[in-house]
Amino acid sequence: MNRNSLRNLIFAAVLGSIPALSFADTVVSITVAPPALRVDAQPVCPGDGYIWTPGYWAYGTAGYYWAPGAWAPAPHPGYLFTPGYWDFADGVYLWHRGYWGLHVGYYGGVNYGFGYTGAGFHGGRWEGGRFLYNRAVSHIDGARISHSYREEVARAHEGDRASFHQREARPTHGEASRGHAEHAAKVAAAHSTHTAEHHEHR
Repeated sequence: MNRNSLRNLIFAAVLGSIPALSFADTVVSITVAPPALRVDAQPVCPGDGYIWTPGYWAYGTAGYYWAPGAWAPAPHPGYLFTPGYWDFADGVYLWHRGYWGLHVGYYGGVNYGFGYTGAGFHGGRWEGGRFLYNRAVSHIDGARISHSYREEVARAHEGDRASFHQREARPTHGEASRGHAEHAAKVAAAHSTHTAEHHEHR
């Protein structure tokens, strides 16, 4: 049996063992850990209503590749982006894709930077149908975007470049499901169609 056939067989077996709750938003499952997060410079925000979606390690036929962060227009006023994340459970790394919604959900405690410290989002907020940018973490041109504020963000895991949710012990699928209950509820309540820029991996 060649390497590709063996990898496909393992991948099929892993997918078959994932419960339905996890399968709804898990699109990749492999046994190789993603590399440490890259530190990229954030380009200037192109205009009102654009929200930063952080870079991440995607997985393709040739292995991991870096999908750089990008400014993306919110699909609806009030919507925020919950980043995708890698999780480690039962000996495999699971990719949970990102999504747009009215609330930022669980994204594995991964410190993506630029307002995504591992819990919630501190790069800005919606007020009166307009997005206000936090200049402490968002790269904006003050001459073009005047609705902003400055609020320092506590960087809880400064220097931590881990690109997946690390656990001290390997949880069972049941434990993983309970740990993502809040995430699943927010996905169900406010899930939005991905924009064209993010439909493949985010």
